[in-house]
Amino acid sequence: MKLVIGIDIGTASTKGVLVDPASDGEILASTRRDHEMSLPQRGWAEMDADAVWYREIVDILGELAPQADECVGEIAGVCISGMGPCVVQADADLVPRTPAVLYGIDGRATREITWMTEQLGADTILERCGKELSSQAVGPKIKWLVDNTDGRADDRWYGCHTYVLARLGARWVLDHHTASQCDPLYDIAKQDWATDLAEKVLPGTPLPELVWPGDVVGEISDDAARETGVPAGTPLVCGTVDAWAEAFSAGARKPGDLMLMYGSTLFFVQFLEGMPIREGLWTTSGVERGTHTLAAGMSTSGSLTQWVQKLTGDAPFEKLVDEAGHTPPGSDGLVTLPYFAGERSPIFDPEARGMFLGLTLKHTRGHMFRSVYEGIACGIRQIVDMLSDADTPAKRVFAVGGGTQGGLWTQIVSDVTGLEQIVPATTLGASYGDALLAAIGTGLVPPETDWATADRTVRPDETHRETYEKLFAIYDSLYPATKEQMHALGEL
Repeated sequence: MKLVIGIDIGTASTKGVLVDPASDGEILASTRRDHEMSLPQRGWAEMDADAVWYREIVDILGELAPQADECVGEIAGVCISGMGPCVVQADADLVPRTPAVLYGIDGRATREITWMTEQLGADTILERCGKELSSQAVGPKIKWLVDNTDGRADDRWYGCHTYVLARLGARWVLDHHTASQCDPLYDIAKQDWATDLAEKVLPGTPLPELVWPGDVVGEISDDAARETGVPAGTPLVCGTVDAWAEAFSAGARKPGDLMLMYGSTLFFVQFLEGMPIREGLWTTSGVERGTHTLAAGMSTSGSLTQWVQKLTGDAPFEKLVDEAGHTPPGSDGLVTLPYFAGERSPIFDPEARGMFLGLTLKHTRGHMFRSVYEGIACGIRQIVDMLSDADTPAKRVFAVGGGTQGGLWTQIVSDVTGLEQIVPATTLGASYGDALLAAIGTGLVPPETDWATADRTVRPDETHRETYEKLFAIYDSLYPATKEQMHALGEL
């Protein structure tokens, strides 16, 4: 029996699954390791690529490999995805120079964004790369590392998952999707490195080999086999950024499919017929060869609910959800602006700040918790309105991630946005998509294989429409009205 392992490195945890491709993707075992990001300075977000990412992968492989033996199975492939786009700068021995710089929630490279935009021109970047430079872009972060660390000219840079793959025995690669978020280094129309732009802003910086997320990129080395228990020679399949791997697991693969990923942050991926470029959105390469997607991302979602949980006494999550569920729509006149780690889409402002507006002495933690859900839902509506203007409007909406469990959050989002959401039966997420990519990449299943099945459909409650229309109008006005004050507070 040939089995595959999929592993995803997320913002809050690393998750792994052992899957039998011959049984329509039956999950034989799963495990996870929790972790936290480091916030050493205002605007910085980091993790230790060795002590956290690699060591957790080693632990997970070491736990799943014996379970494959118990099933009398052979591990035929391992695929890894990760949050992204992140940057790890490492020497020739794969020793990181610094902690890994995380995706758009890390806003340290603001000067580099301005400088690169001036050097290349905003219109050129948008046309060639498919999006404006923002805190999500990798190019400015690489320049920050080049200018602020003791690296060497022959240092290599990696994404979250490709660093771990390299440690396990893979070649120096980057998948096309992750590369398409490495602005301004990737040409979105040609789906290749924009070497002319790269040479202007990062002269002499080496660029990795480009592959597609389902490609085999190496095999488990002898050293990695001793550490993990996975046999040497086992194929390693390149994954991609976690949101796209999760969309793949949910069956969101056709033009018109839109995925909402409810995680520590909230992410949107819409699959396209063509290649539209829209200001305020990210046009990227997709998971499957030659495809394109539109994407957007909010900086806080699940991480904000966890913050409220800790702030209000660390009550069990189920109790907070119950209290929020017994709070009326609109939270008795309380609205939350969820910019507690700056914001990516739709404002792209790392200096934005969060807000509770309308607090009174009668408000409880249940009100606060529900208001956070409603504020995030209003942010989702802003972005969905932008996506609806794309050449391929959303026809099916898939809700994935840990935030779909329990049902209250997804119901509030449907009520605020008017969207119907399909919730898949399997919610293990990106790691399950990685397992499917491993099975496809190693030839165990055909490329069109889809393991997703629907669990339920969440439909809007029309009785809440009037309340949420009023709430959204207030929410929509808050950032323009308070942007100047937010920035002044940030300076303090």
